[in-house]
Amino acid sequence: MKVIQILFLIVLIVPFAEIYILLEVGGLIGAFPTIFLVVLTAVMGSWLLKQQGFSTFKRFQDNIKQGVIPAYEMIEGPIILLGAVLLLTPGFITDILGLACLIPSLRKRLAQYIIENKIIQANDIFKQAQPAQNSHILEGEFKKED
Repeated sequence: MKVIQILFLIVLIVPFAEIYILLEVGGLIGAFPTIFLVVLTAVMGSWLLKQQGFSTFKRFQDNIKQGVIPAYEMIEGPIILLGAVLLLTPGFITDILGLACLIPSLRKRLAQYIIENKIIQANDIFKQAQPAQNSHILEGEFKKED
């Protein structure tokens, strides 16, 4: 219940803070430069998503080919996606958080923190599903004779 309350507060507070900051920045530099900055961060977010996403996917494939579990890449993928979504969301707070998610060194540290604190274990992702004990599946071979 506590997590839901925290998420509710974030969803409630962040838009108000974003609007407040957008209005303040708009008052300082004007409406059109503010809109330009918001659009620029969205374009930058889509470009960084493409660049960082392809780079991470290439490392993922290289690790798979070498027989290494791509633990960091499996964690970094969703972080990249979150960063891109935050950059595409209008506002300066979400842009700062999104940019932080797309900076490789920060993303690597976050992935390392997640793995080391066993928030998500890479081995759990790769565990093969075992057939149910009450399964009626029989493995075997057959040969059709005419």
